[in-house]
Amino acid sequence: MSSAVRRSVPVRTFGDWNDPLPGYVEVDFVAHSGTSSSGSFAQTMVLTDIATGWTECVPVRTRESGLVIAAIKQARSQFPFPLLGVDFDNDSAFMNELVVCWCRSQGLEVTRSRAYRKNDQAWVEQKNGAIVRRLVGYGRFVGSEATSALARLYEVVRLHGNLFQPSFKLQEKTRIGACVIKRYHPPVPPVARVLAHSGVAEPDKERLQAMLERADPVMLFAGIRAVQEELGRRVDRRGLNARSEEPVAVDLHRFTVSLKTAWQAGEKRPTHRRPYRRTKPYPKRQSMLEPFELQIRAWLEADPAVSAASVLERLMSADPSGFTKKSLRTVQMAVKAWRFETAGQIILDGDWMKRAPLSSPAAAGEDNGHLSAQNFGNFRG
Repeated sequence: MSSAVRRSVPVRTFGDWNDPLPGYVEVDFVAHSGTSSSGSFAQTMVLTDIATGWTECVPVRTRESGLVIAAIKQARSQFPFPLLGVDFDNDSAFMNELVVCWCRSQGLEVTRSRAYRKNDQAWVEQKNGAIVRRLVGYGRFVGSEATSALARLYEVVRLHGNLFQPSFKLQEKTRIGACVIKRYHPPVPPVARVLAHSGVAEPDKERLQAMLERADPVMLFAGIRAVQEELGRRVDRRGLNARSEEPVAVDLHRFTVSLKTAWQAGEKRPTHRRPYRRTKPYPKRQSMLEPFELQIRAWLEADPAVSAASVLERLMSADPSGFTKKSLRTVQMAVKAWRFETAGQIILDGDWMKRAPLSSPAAAGEDNGHLSAQNFGNFRG
């Protein structure tokens, strides 16, 4: 059935838009599955307007047609202008009879991209990384509580991104042989493009202008960081010891104080990827030299110039089954470490010059210097 529905939806490539009116959007899913795509997990539906760049994000708990329709309804009510058409990819969550028929019944023009051609949806694909992945990261989110947290995040992000974040828009593209020259309009927020576009009705512009006057960018940014802290704790738990938590309150004073030093170490979002921390201790394996450690130290004290190869020969004589010629590197590293440790103790003791034997006053300086350098070199390995 999905193949028949897919064939009934016309294809629209990246070159077929031809400067459309505001209201034609590209739709795509961003999966919050972590490192495994098995099981059920939350997803984010991203809708990007082609003409203005206005973007709406709606979290969906599971991939189900009824929830997809509900997400489109919610995004449709949040856009500052009426939707005219939706451009899907070939995902079965979109290409099914229930979703396609509902969109057509609402007067929305339904198109789709070509299979395995992500550039056909270049406008929404760039928002997947610039908005969703940049703010939410790649962690796994499962359940209604995580979906609610994502909804609170996108409720703030939609205002902060669409009202105050400038973005580029392509003005013209010229090909000269193999070289492509692109020129862009000056970067402005999507709200400026909506207010300046002649295809948007005046009542819609008035409501959008009132929304812009009420919005506070500092409060919105603080709200984004507060929700990200909650999402970051969910990523840290990795699904274990799950418990319900109250939403993090926005502390504007603490947020503004942190801005004084945030630039020093760079911006570290709470939802960024965490380094893996092993919860179980590593089992300690016994070294092959551990039973002979006292004997080897005794050999080194008796003859500091003994080589690691000589030590290995003695160990092979003592335990032929445990040591072979392949154990030379292991013995060398252990002997070097023990000599370095002994040299440090002698230097810190401060009495190492007196321990050097002197044969005669005439040869005292020569022998002393020779023996000291030799012993110190042997101790260093």
